[in-house]
Amino acid sequence: MGLVPLVALSVGATLGTGIFVVLGQAAPVAGPAVAVSFVVAALAALFSALSYAELAGAVPLSGSAYSYAYATLGELVAWVCGWCLLLEYGVSVAAVAVGWSGYLNAFLQATVGFELPAAVSGDVVNLPAAVVVLLATAVLLGGARESALVTTVTTVLKVAVLLFFVAVAVFGFHQENLTPFAPAGVAGVTGAASLVFFSFIGFDAASTAGEEARDPQRDLPRAIVISLAVVTLVYVLVALTAVGAVGVGVLEGSDASLATVLERVTGASWPSVVLSAGAVVAIASVVLTVLYGQTRVLVAMSRDGLVPPVFARVGPRRVPTANTLIVGCVVAVLAALVPLGQLAEATSIGTLVAFALVNVGVIVLRRTRPDLPRGFRTPWVPVVPLLGVALCVLLVAGLAPVTWLAFGIWSVVGLVVYFAYGRRRSQLAQGE
Repeated sequence: MGLVPLVALSVGATLGTGIFVVLGQAAPVAGPAVAVSFVVAALAALFSALSYAELAGAVPLSGSAYSYAYATLGELVAWVCGWCLLLEYGVSVAAVAVGWSGYLNAFLQATVGFELPAAVSGDVVNLPAAVVVLLATAVLLGGARESALVTTVTTVLKVAVLLFFVAVAVFGFHQENLTPFAPAGVAGVTGAASLVFFSFIGFDAASTAGEEARDPQRDLPRAIVISLAVVTLVYVLVALTAVGAVGVGVLEGSDASLATVLERVTGASWPSVVLSAGAVVAIASVVLTVLYGQTRVLVAMSRDGLVPPVFARVGPRRVPTANTLIVGCVVAVLAALVPLGQLAEATSIGTLVAFALVNVGVIVLRRTRPDLPRGFRTPWVPVVPLLGVALCVLLVAGLAPVTWLAFGIWSVVGLVVYFAYGRRRSQLAQGE
């Protein structure tokens, strides 16, 4: 893959459920200042993205933050980071799939006047969410190049759909909808930033393709920074025009908030049909790209001996077949059974911990391997990585106690697995 497919992979993994769905959950927390919340979350992502970009050029391997931590901080920290990434990618795929189900229902209602029964679309089980995960699994089994082509096409489509939303919603913009701008003050802005950070998860997906990139040292850093810039601009435009058009109250609690905005602004159904159709395709592409990242992290961990070798076995099409099938089935079950809100917060905490470790990794690698060739150098080290760590800590602190409890349980399980299996069978242990 060259630069364009890598940018598409990264943008494609990011633009999706976050902006299409989470906006309706975050706007009541921050008020119109939710646009600022996106900027705060983007800053946390930016500092981490700069660190990702340096490590992606210096350590161009599959495995994203896990491989970087392994190269800089050692096996145990790498395991913790990889375990967090499994939470990030696996749970975020499930969350994205649940969001896809909501827009599918909105599209069906707007076009044929039919909605899937509540019992199979979220109240008891979410079958559409499970189906889209299994479809993405089937596409991934076709091969990396074919998956990249699908991702590039769908990424262009989703950017076009969101720009279409901005172009229509701006005609309903009313300045009074932006006052009071920050009714809950700084606490509301940071609290909403913790929620919308979920919208930025995925920009690091390009770094999982280190072994499938044509020129990883040059293209991976560029792809990460370019994709984050594109995503942040789109998010701020969408948030401002959405709140300015209808106010916070209309957005609150809507499973298809952007489609609702277009209906209110135009008084017609066709704009929301266009948006819902685009969202169905856009969100499905996020399922594809993030699922891809999950499988590549497991490949890297398996090669290091920390998880069973079945996850690294490659089939005739140079795809980790068993790995992809196992991950796809597990995530499909999660998507079918767990609500979106719980999935989004669990995704955020795993990601923020992994991002913090990447920032620390840049500082350590600068000291231990200053002569290592780097396709990109993070500016103002250690200030920028330390700011990245600080913002990650700030956003983690804004998450609910139940999310911390779930993360604590996940971490304990991970340590048990490491000491019972990974530590004894790892490449380092075999070398000793």
